[in-house]
Amino acid sequence: MVIGIDGNEANVKGRVGVNEYAFQIIRNLRKLQEKGECQDCLIVYLKDKPLSDLPKETQKFKYKIIHGSNFWIIKNLMPYLFKNPDKIDILFSPSHYTPIITPMPRVCAIMDLGYLKYTEQFEKKVFWQLKWWSAVSILASKRIITISNSTKSDIVRHYPFSKQKVYVTYLGYDSKRFNSNISDEDVRRIRNKYSIVDDYILYLGTLKPSKNVEGLIDTFDKIRVNYPTLRLVIAGKKGWLYDSIYAKVKKLGLWPWTVQTGFIPEKDKPALIAGAKVFVLPSFWEGFGLDALYAMACGVPVVVSNVGSLPEVVGNAGILVDPNSIDSIGKGLIEVLSADKKKYNGISAAGVLQAREFSWEKTARQTLDILKNVNTKNN
Repeated sequence: MVIGIDGNEANVKGRVGVNEYAFQIIRNLRKLQEKGECQDCLIVYLKDKPLSDLPKETQKFKYKIIHGSNFWIIKNLMPYLFKNPDKIDILFSPSHYTPIITPMPRVCAIMDLGYLKYTEQFEKKVFWQLKWWSAVSILASKRIITISNSTKSDIVRHYPFSKQKVYVTYLGYDSKRFNSNISDEDVRRIRNKYSIVDDYILYLGTLKPSKNVEGLIDTFDKIRVNYPTLRLVIAGKKGWLYDSIYAKVKKLGLWPWTVQTGFIPEKDKPALIAGAKVFVLPSFWEGFGLDALYAMACGVPVVVSNVGSLPEVVGNAGILVDPNSIDSIGKGLIEVLSADKKKYNGISAAGVLQAREFSWEKTARQTLDILKNVNTKNN
């Protein structure tokens, strides 16, 4: 079998969310080839030459660069696939965007449908592109891969015709990087790099309205009086409407008690997470919540929203809170911050155990099974 993959989401610097998902799927499918678990040929389609950290080519793993810019999928990829010189049997798009028409069956991946519930949190152009193209991809694809049962339920509710073709593959993490054995030296290095001198609560993720960072800032303003040396570290790249987050910090006079790091390179994440007293993700929705998984793997207690996929990811190993309630978020944080050593270590150990249920290799293996079980003879 020859599997084509749209690899453009993976071929970017500063990967977050769907970029990391696409990167890890490609990387781990290549690993399965090395282990002899995947005998299929993989053709990865790109607009530009692959970045240096993407897997190297082999006899059964190739890149095909099809140059283009705007509307690349429609203007460049689709015409190429109709010629199909690579003789691919199936096309996998690890994102919402799959070609509208192809001569071979397609499989797409849907991270979440949060844009349908929180329309106001998206630029109009982005919203309509997501809404229209996701609907087309869900309709046209033979299989739809999603990353949580919560998102699967959303897809089936909005698109009932898709019920029989939606499959869940949880995301994973690299246990060699995210674990409870990160050295104190690495933690000190990262603290120095980002000028973090005290104990800290860590938020890590894109700065955008759906993440509820403003609600977290309001919460921190209420609880910090009881923790005078505690800091709130807000780490992540700037997203849509991020200005209001900084405005909130300024309005409440919290600059001395907060640290804004900006985008965090992947190499800095493990030590930044490991140094935190507690990791918090109070999102209004999450397709999965990778950074919460990383925190559990590092043995850091997590406080996360009780909505979307987060209860699936965290299970009984973290503190679940109502993202719409500052009191609830505050109560969750205080439960960890005021815990005695025995309770704190118990929460930490539960998180480490929960994280072991997830791995990128498992995700890739399940994805490969889904792709191979599509009937490529009957489009």
